[in-house]
This record gives sequence, C-alpha cells and structure tokens, in this order.
Amino acid sequence: MVNDMMIGRDEARHLASAACAGAGADASSTHSLVEATISAASFGPPNLGFPHFVDYLDAFAEGRINRNPRPSFSRQRPGFLVSDADFGIAQLGFDIAYDALVEAAEQNGIAIFTQTGSYTAGELGYYVRRLAGKGLVGLAATNANALMTPKAGVPAVYSTNPLAFGFPLGEGRLPLVIDQASSATAYVNVVRAAAEGQAIPAGWAVDRNGNPTEDAADALSGALLPFGDRKGGNIALMVEMLSAGFSGGPWSIDTADFRSGNASPAVGLTVMAIMTNPSQANLTTRAQSQTERLGELGVFLPGITGLDTTGEPEEFKLPRAVFDNINRFAERA
Repeated sequence: MVNDMMIGRDEARHLASAACAGAGADASSTHSLVEATISAASFGPPNLGFPHFVDYLDAFAEGRINRNPRPSFSRQRPGFLVSDADFGIAQLGFDIAYDALVEAAEQNGIAIFTQTGSYTAGELGYYVRRLAGKGLVGLAATNANALMTPKAGVPAVYSTNPLAFGFPLGEGRLPLVIDQASSATAYVNVVRAAAEGQAIPAGWAVDRNGNPTEDAADALSGALLPFGDRKGGNIALMVEMLSAGFSGGPWSIDTADFRSGNASPAVGLTVMAIMTNPSQANLTTRAQSQTERLGELGVFLPGITGLDTTGEPEEFKLPRAVFDNINRFAERA
C-alpha cells in the first residue's frame, strides 16, 4: 500500500480551497489559509503544511474557528499595530494589516503587529518569510494551549511556544528563516509517533505522573519538555511574554485546546518588522555571501538548506491519510 502521494501545486490549491469551503470557511479565511498552507508546504517543515491544515479543517467544522470572522486592527502608534482576529484564523488578521505593517516599518525603521483572539498561528516562519520578501527582517512569537512543562514534576504551563526569525538575502534568493519551538520537539511529532506506535527519544516528554517517558501515547497524556532544560524553558517564557503578554491574549495555561472542543484558543501573535540599515546598501548581499560561506563549511541553514532555491515546488508529497482527510472535506463543498 502506498502511504504517500504526489499532488501538483494547482491541484493542491484547488483541493485545499474546496476543503475549506466544505468545512464552512468564508472566502477570505479560505484564501489566507490556503496561501499560508502552500507556503508552509513549499518552504516549511513537512508536518506544518498540509498535515496541520487538517487541524484547521476540523476546527472550522467543530467551532474552534469562527468561519466568518471580521478581524479589525488599529494603528495605535506610528509603528504599533493592534489586531483582534474575531476568533478567526491568525493569517487573515495578519493579511489585513500586512500592507500597513510594511509601510510602518519602512517609515519608522521598525514596526510591531500584535494580535489576539485567533486560532493557532500555523507555521510561524510564514510571517517572517513574507516580510523578508519585502526586504525586512522579521521576528515572530506565538503561544497556544499548555503542552509543555519547564521541568519534570511541574504541570504543563507553556505551549510549544515557537519563535521565528527571518533575514532577507536579496531578490530571487530564499531568506534565512529560523522557526523552532521552545520544546524539545514539535507536538505533531509526538502525535504522529503515537499514531504509528513508535517510541520517542528520551528527553522529549514526561507522562501524566511527571516521569520521563519514551512512550508516545503516554507523552500525549503528559507533557513535552523544553530543549536545553532550563534554557529552553526561559525561551518559552520569553515567547509567552511576547505573544500573550504583549497582545493581551490568554496565557497558555488558560488557553482552550486547539484540537478538541468548540472553544477558540483565542491566542496571541506578535510580529516585528525591522528595516535593514539604510546606510549600508549592501547588507543583504553581505549576508548572502556569509550564508554561502557557512553552507560551504557544512553549516545547516534553516529555510535554505535542502530547498530548491530556484523557485517554488510544482508538486507536494502528501501522506495518503492527510490527502484522504482533506478530500473528505472537499467532497462536502
């Protein structure tokens, strides 16, 4: 039995759009989510493209995402934009404010977009990748429901709390994009291991009693662990403050589960857009040369290494189960 299948870019976009319609999403939400998913599938981690898209479809259908939101944002300072996603998807609120964010960064040198009241942000690298396309350095932080404990024996108080950083490397070049969780691994990796009956590495998680475990099913009823022990926990706390603290959104420990129930997680997202130094016109060229030098020395370059730098892929590999789930929603359209 073939577990993976290839699907063309246009077909994937059409299928995803039909699935959103089948899940009840309005046209604006559909457009924003599909474009973010295509971007994640093209340039992000495999598990944050179409596999995570299924979580959105379930959330539309089960009421965790407002299917017809009316996001709003205000420019409270020249470089400070505040958004309310109206319990819709984070990407739509960002899209609505995007042009104003870019303009504010170009005018002021730095601009901040902060949003609350949304479903989880999806691939966080998407936001800084878009800013890099405008020649802007980006930094993004977000949270979700509590899935991670700072150390064994302590309750889960943080989500995986990812942080993303993007740096442009010039026109026609993929930007440097660092997008990583504060946890030792992404939650979806544990979900996949449990579904496949596979063990997880030591140091990834604890069980419901706070004991270290290599059993993925036990980990799902327990909590993830941070990378680097206390240092990773400190990063998670920083992300918590940048996302929930900055936006006024709920702390992870108070956030509704993004995979069950009918309540919106209503989480926070903060994105900073920063101009490169205007007095040094060759900054992106210089950064490009440095990444090339590092690559030649065998350094892994996130957002670049292993990707086709000549353009976006024309087809995607989808696990059969993911395709079937998406197609199930598309057939309702």
